[in-house]
Parts: sequence; structure tokens; C-alpha cells
Amino acid sequence: MAWILNIETTTHVCSAALVKDGQLIHLREDHEGRSHAALLAHFIEEILKEEGLRVKDLDAVSISRGPGSYTGLRIGVSTAKGLCYGADKPLVAVYTLKALTQGLLDTLKASTEPPPVDDQTILVPMLDARRMEVYSAFLNRNLEFMREIKAEVLDETSYQDWLRDHNMVFFGNGASKCRQVIAHPHAYFVEGIEPSAQHMANLSEKKYQAGEFEDVAYFEPFYLKDFIATRPRKNIISRKKPGE
Repeated sequence: MAWILNIETTTHVCSAALVKDGQLIHLREDHEGRSHAALLAHFIEEILKEEGLRVKDLDAVSISRGPGSYTGLRIGVSTAKGLCYGADKPLVAVYTLKALTQGLLDTLKASTEPPPVDDQTILVPMLDARRMEVYSAFLNRNLEFMREIKAEVLDETSYQDWLRDHNMVFFGNGASKCRQVIAHPHAYFVEGIEPSAQHMANLSEKKYQAGEFEDVAYFEPFYLKDFIATRPRKNIISRKKPGE
């Protein structure tokens, strides 16, 4: 019997789930994009208290490893590592786009008109990376990667070679960009799929049972792109040379 705390902070969604043997017990999440740093600690405290558990009663802590928001990833990973250090618990890391795909599959089970998904279907989770860029991957319905995770810019030629021979299902908060430029009878779009700690449940349980743990001291989020800090325009002061 394994108690695992799952943490998801890679996007505007802040989410924490308490899972027992791969089954969701308690979930807290916010979709408003408010302060992850403040909300996450509160959510964790709530769900543990609701079950009468302390951090030391957990068997592991699982974190959504990215890609995603630089700030969100830092908050989630720092929190997870702090809990593991303090209670001497193992750290499990789950790829965000794989958990997002699990969320799609769970949603399609309850759908009255699901898109066609078979062994040849390519599932394409997408997270918004600003402008026309997305973080994406190709997976099959067994959650096996068919193409590595990439940061890519979308245009009218994107995925055309794949779409000739495969149905492709696009989902996640970056898929709306794809919908604007891709028109093909083999392209399907599913709305409303967002990262959530509840979709990590089966994945983190499997990793725990297989003993696939991260080195707490050296683990880093999967950023995929380097963080680039920008200065808000309102803080930029125009400097003129003397006499101008």
C-alpha cells in the first residue's frame, strides 16, 4: 500500500493530489493562475490533514517534471524536494505531457463522441510556449513516446507528413494555436484537457513500484528551453546624452 503526494505546477494550474495505490483520494487545485507558492503549501496541508496523515506517513512525493512555466516548475520542484529532504522520502518525477495524455484518455472514456483512437493514432499533447510556439510530443494510447518532446513553432505545414497516414488528436492549452493553422480530415481537437495532479496517479504509482526514483539533491526540472528574463517596458528609463 503506497501513499503518494502528486504535485503539478507547470502551467497556470496549481494542483496537489493524494493518491493511495494509484487511486485518487483527495484533490485540491486552482485554475486562476494565482500565487502557486502560497496555494501549493496550503493545498498539501489540507489534503494531508483531511486524511489524518503527515508528510512522514507518505511513501513518496511525485512531481510533474516539465516542460512548462519556469517559475511554476521551480516552485513545484522546490516544494517536492523540501518535503523529501525533511521526511527522508523518495522523489518520483513524471513527464508533464505524458500525464496530460493520461488526462485525455481518462476524459475520452466518458465522452459520448470521442475521436477515433486506435494503435495507429498519434496523441499530441501541447502546452503553450507563447506566440506560435508549443511544447509537444507524440504518444500512442499505451502512453509510449513515438516522438521526443520538442519546442516547436507551428505553421500550415506542421504535421502534414504524419497526417497523411495517421489520425492525430491534439489537446492541451497549446492546441488552440494548432487548430488555427491545421485543417485536415485526420486532425482532431479535444478541448478542456489541462495538467492536473490527479492524472499523475497511475504514472507515479508505476514508477514507485518499479523503484524509479530521482536523486533529490541533483534533480532539476525539464525546462526544455533556457529561461530568458525580460524587463517590463514601464521600468525602462530612457537615458539621453547631455545636450540632447
